[in-house]
Amino acid sequence: QVQLVESGGGLVQAGDSLRLSCAGSGGAFSRSLMGWFRQAPGKEREFVAAITWTAGTTSYSDSVKGRFTISRDNVKNTVYLQMNSLKPEDTAVYYCAAAAKFFTTITLEYEYWGQGTQVTVSS
Repeated sequence: QVQLVESGGGLVQAGDSLRLSCAGSGGAFSRSLMGWFRQAPGKEREFVAAITWTAGTTSYSDSVKGRFTISRDNVKNTVYLQMNSLKPEDTAVYYCAAAAKFFTTITLEYEYWGQGTQVTVSS
């Protein structure tokens, strides 16, 4: 079965960096698109970044563009989210997800999800 496991979250100060990892198994990356989403308390889950597994084409939400970088390691079947210049508003549970789409930012179109990892940024 498909399984996605996130790791790398934690408590950091504003301006710090953090790298999240998402390890896939059970053919998780046979899906064409991998994405990162986040959900803060009292808010809807929102799109953060995505990458196509084969070509490595990336996309980002306006709120993280220039600060976050998504990448993948085909050998390790792992997708990463490098987060730099973190802000308190980046505080959220971050989720890794997979979709059988060319490109989408819509939560419901991602069919597999990890359990989430907490990222807390203090000021």
